[in-house]
Amino acid sequence: VEEQRARWERKRCRVAKELLETEHKHLEQLDLVVTFFVKILKAKGTLKPAVLESIFGPLEPIYSASHVLSLHLERGNLGPGLENFCQSVERYGHYAENLEQANKILKEQLRKNKSFRRFKKLQETRPQFHGRKLEDLLPLPLQRLREYKHFFRDLLENTSPDSPEYLQLAKAVKSVSEVSRWVQDIIHDRENSLQLLRVQKLLKGQKTQVFSPGRWYIREGWLLVVPSKGEELKRRMFFLFSDIFIATKPCHPLHPMNSKKLACQAVYPLYQCVVDKVFGHTQSQGGLLSLSFPHKTLLLMSSDQEDINDWYRSLTAAVR
Repeated sequence: VEEQRARWERKRCRVAKELLETEHKHLEQLDLVVTFFVKILKAKGTLKPAVLESIFGPLEPIYSASHVLSLHLERGNLGPGLENFCQSVERYGHYAENLEQANKILKEQLRKNKSFRRFKKLQETRPQFHGRKLEDLLPLPLQRLREYKHFFRDLLENTSPDSPEYLQLAKAVKSVSEVSRWVQDIIHDRENSLQLLRVQKLLKGQKTQVFSPGRWYIREGWLLVVPSKGEELKRRMFFLFSDIFIATKPCHPLHPMNSKKLACQAVYPLYQCVVDKVFGHTQSQGGLLSLSFPHKTLLLMSSDQEDINDWYRSLTAAVR
């Protein structure tokens, strides 16, 4: 038991030391944004207060919380430091919610506001920036949140349950994990919206509405359609979403506007769809899937076994 406790203590000291060292580096990077951008822009009035708030969001309070945490860590007050930090951890969620809008407004200001454009360029040439742009520094708090989750969990695992700091650590792990999930959901939603938008732009015309509340993009790819009568196989591009399956074909390569677009041929609702693997169970070349809808059956083929297996898994999961 004593040996185990000594091992825990050694590991815990290592983790605490690494947490403090990386916290100092993180503070240095945040300080670049707070000192050379936020504070000077506030003083100069180059940006309106509302615009400044929309670009930087709760960055200053996040910086302050990080600074207080590093002071506690320097003094070895891990428990109180984490307890204090947990009171401000929700700001990371609000920061994530604001980040997409922040980037949009930043681009807009760089396009419209000549003095801000000059100011930004000048600040980024300072030696402290090491060639980094403001856009590289803005996502840092969210990257740091992921690191906190791992550090706090490692500290908890190497702290004896009898220790007075154990409960404070457990609370910190819970708080940071909850906010991390919240941030992850925001990132997934954003990525999903970008995928839906990309597919919408690929399709000719606006007849097929890809954007729909609660719809999730899953995958896309080329498959061969096996016709019911003895015609030749047709190569088609398919898009799978959480509720629908879209079949498309390329537009004519010489079309003046739509040469690189896809024409939607059919939209199949996944409700009441039954997916079967006709062949492709063995280590053969490729496989064949059958998709049965109330008024239509689709036979889809691929010469790539791994590809057909992936489609089978994705389709059955989506239908389920």
